[in-house]
Amino acid sequence: MQTAIFGGGSWGTTLANLLARKNGSARLWVREKELASLIRTKGCNPWYLPELELSPNLFVSDDLAQVTENAEYFLFVVPSQFYGGVLKTVREHLPKKPVIISGSKGITLDTLQTMSEVTEDTLIGLKPVFAMLSGPSFAKEVSKGMPTAVTLGCKDKTAARAIQDLLSTDTFRVYTNKDVRGVELGGAFKNIIAIASGISDGLGFGTNARAALITRGLAEMSRLGVAMGAQAQTFMGLSGMGDLVLTCTGDLSRNRQVGLKLAEGHKLLDILGQMKMVAEGVKTTESVHALGSKHKVELPITEQVYQVLYEGKDPLTAVHELMHRELKSEQ
Repeated sequence: MQTAIFGGGSWGTTLANLLARKNGSARLWVREKELASLIRTKGCNPWYLPELELSPNLFVSDDLAQVTENAEYFLFVVPSQFYGGVLKTVREHLPKKPVIISGSKGITLDTLQTMSEVTEDTLIGLKPVFAMLSGPSFAKEVSKGMPTAVTLGCKDKTAARAIQDLLSTDTFRVYTNKDVRGVELGGAFKNIIAIASGISDGLGFGTNARAALITRGLAEMSRLGVAMGAQAQTFMGLSGMGDLVLTCTGDLSRNRQVGLKLAEGHKLLDILGQMKMVAEGVKTTESVHALGSKHKVELPITEQVYQVLYEGKDPLTAVHELMHRELKSEQ
């Protein structure tokens, strides 16, 4: 079972290495020719995950034809705003019924689409089977073989089971879920709440405030998800509550780090300029803010994070406004 992985960041490298070790072979496409060469020479990814010694069974190249040759599965682990562009470039190398697995968590800015929708639009004329991999999974911990559980959103039962078998190891457990939309939205939305959690922590508000943000963030996520056709129960699982807890509490969360820096008074552009890897929540906040308006769903935490990120609102003022909203029932 040959798998082609697209994306040379920490998560793409981790999943590629996992597949190479388990299945005896995997191919990783890296956009930067220099990085591909460095990985081959050093046996690690010196830019994003230098501590991980890569399997000798992992083939790394910037040549799409080499990476996709005879592949059965195509795993995309690129920033969500570039997902469609990479998929379009890869299209000519795909079979008529490709199995597309997305590890990209986000919503496009220009079209407000999830990755399954981008896939459908980009691969018109083909018959792709789509699966969304999501859940609480810091790349560094997975790369070290620490126990991790994730979920795979896929409507095709046969394909879901095959991908589940493909990815699961003794330390990486994959569940399946037919609610693709819910899995996609949970994986994207949680990054917004992680920024809010970082702001709260950075302001010194403690664990009560963080717990409230996680819980009310889950409520926002569920409201929007149901309005967009997802199942409420999905957000209680790994791609919803699971990933939400991880990104709102873990020090490895890039989105939480953005929030911490904002609370310290740093400007957004300066924060992003100092980050080597993408914090998906920054652009997802803009996308989800627009989706909330489109579907007429109230998203108070998202609204405040949006104003902090894009309108220069003082983080402390944002918290004050959240706490002084009209009192109401929790339900």
